[in-house]
Amino acid sequence: MTAQDPLRIALLSYRSKPHCGGQGVYVRHLSRELAALGHTVEVFSGQPYPELDPGVALTKVPSLDLYREPDPFRTPHPREFRDLVDVGEYLTMCTGGFPEPRTFATRVARVLATRAGDFDVAHDNQVLGTGLLALERLGLPLVTTIHHPITFDRRTDLAAATSRRQRWQLRRWYGFLRMQARVARRARWVLTPSEASRRDVARDFGVDPARMQAVPLGVDEGFSPPTAPRVPGRILAMASADAPMKGIATLLEAFAKMRVERDTLELVLVTRPRPGGPTEKLVERLGVADVVTFAHGLSDAELVALMGSAEVACVPSLYEGFSLPTAELMACATPLVVSRAGAIPEVVGPDGECADLVTPGDVGELQHALEALLDDPVRRAAMGAAGRRRARERFSWRAVAETVAETYRRAIAESGDPTAASVAASPAAPQED
Repeated sequence: MTAQDPLRIALLSYRSKPHCGGQGVYVRHLSRELAALGHTVEVFSGQPYPELDPGVALTKVPSLDLYREPDPFRTPHPREFRDLVDVGEYLTMCTGGFPEPRTFATRVARVLATRAGDFDVAHDNQVLGTGLLALERLGLPLVTTIHHPITFDRRTDLAAATSRRQRWQLRRWYGFLRMQARVARRARWVLTPSEASRRDVARDFGVDPARMQAVPLGVDEGFSPPTAPRVPGRILAMASADAPMKGIATLLEAFAKMRVERDTLELVLVTRPRPGGPTEKLVERLGVADVVTFAHGLSDAELVALMGSAEVACVPSLYEGFSLPTAELMACATPLVVSRAGAIPEVVGPDGECADLVTPGDVGELQHALEALLDDPVRRAAMGAAGRRRARERFSWRAVAETVAETYRRAIAESGDPTAASVAASPAAPQED
């Protein structure tokens, strides 16, 4: 194989619908750009299935889909059980664990066992299930993307837990993390979307930094500045999950304080809150239900229009491995107040140019930054223009695909070179909480 030959790529993702979070966005845009470069890309995915562009093939690897809407944690009909993997998936859910990474890896390894010769490389989109280790034995070099180590989610959730029972349930739910760390240490190459994530994966999963590469994500060209006027007093925030790590509680507390003296404010949260969950309860307790709107299930065009409608956007997360919504908001020329957490400072660049950075979890600091930006239209315009320039210059899906393809070739070359660095990894384990 020469450096110019097209590659045959198996892209693996246990759930891939774009509206389920950044992993689905990654699958769609990376697969499209790899295909545009002339490579053959086939996505292997469990439910919810991805939205893919023309030229990208999809092989469905169905699970029991136990977390689907509108009936999450459902009990399947006996006829739905096909094998012992299905039984294990259901029993793990019933005992409080999260089975999908392990069971998807087992299923996709079975599929690829009969098709290994169809591909040059397998790219794992943060499944990190034990079954994927069999792919190397089949002759498929394994490259994996880790958007961020889920150890951060676990620490944040445990810190927010209010009882011993909740902490036990969370530890059980996050039980898949030990498996993910073992698989990450044995992957031939690990891609991360930021240097911050690279450092954190090395620390929490024990992956050799020399086997990792930071490749920033891209922003689709559809994200662009608005043609309609922005809505006065509108603040927007996006959270792919209704979870403590997204920092929505901090934003709601700051927003409620701002509303005491400002009558024209409104807050739009792009998320689906859990019915009766902490976000809904906090909105009611703070007395802001009449000026807080939840938006979800939006089309790409609707999302872009909403991003461009806000005078100010906020990313209050306690941690992000990249924060694709931050880059997308910058592409929409929307001024930003963001947390100084994880990779967010890498995305926005110098403080004050494309965004104001605040201490994560600090209600007063967030309130002050939002108020100052809302009161300064000249600065908002300059900040939005700077963010637009930075997004266009730095975050390109075509550049991501070109760099990832180079990593594929490196992994393929090493897989046939007995002198190459071993993929067996450090025995280090992820840090305990």
